[in-house]
Amino acid sequence: MTAPAKLETATLAGGCFWCLEAVFRRLKGVNSVVSGYMGGATPNPTYREVCAGDTGHAEVVQIKYDSTVISYADLLEVFFAIHDPTTLNQQGSDRGTQYRSAIFYHSPEQLAAAEAAIMAQQPEWPDPIVTELTAAEAFYPAEDYHQDYFANNTFQPYCQFVVAPKVRKAIEKFGDRME
Repeated sequence: MTAPAKLETATLAGGCFWCLEAVFRRLKGVNSVVSGYMGGATPNPTYREVCAGDTGHAEVVQIKYDSTVISYADLLEVFFAIHDPTTLNQQGSDRGTQYRSAIFYHSPEQLAAAEAAIMAQQPEWPDPIVTELTAAEAFYPAEDYHQDYFANNTFQPYCQFVVAPKVRKAIEKFGDRME
């Protein structure tokens, strides 16, 4: 008999949420991925407000996953493989605090796992990891057109030149964990 699903939540920021969503959506054990905003002061921010850099929010993905299929540590391993955790407030040409690397933890266990993941990952990077660790706060889903953006806009230039290479990299490295 299969163990019943045990859904948990992970919230991660690593640059543009379109990139993260496109990868995490493909992982076995991931039930849902919602692009949104977390870590700022403005209630119910809009994409325009977040992109202006005035709200303090990061672009995040909130992942609901079955911990009997995929672990939080596995999610963090994928997270560190698909973005650069050493660039402060930047991923590629995307610049601003909204593109920061952050793990918004939902429990003391997630905080401990995130700290351990950073320590384990640091030798893989030539520069210090600057990923912030912050207790999860209010999550605001992004506007509907941001949800499943890559699947709905595969041929858009940003998707072709930024998102698609991250998806390919994840498939090459974690293909056995993907659907």
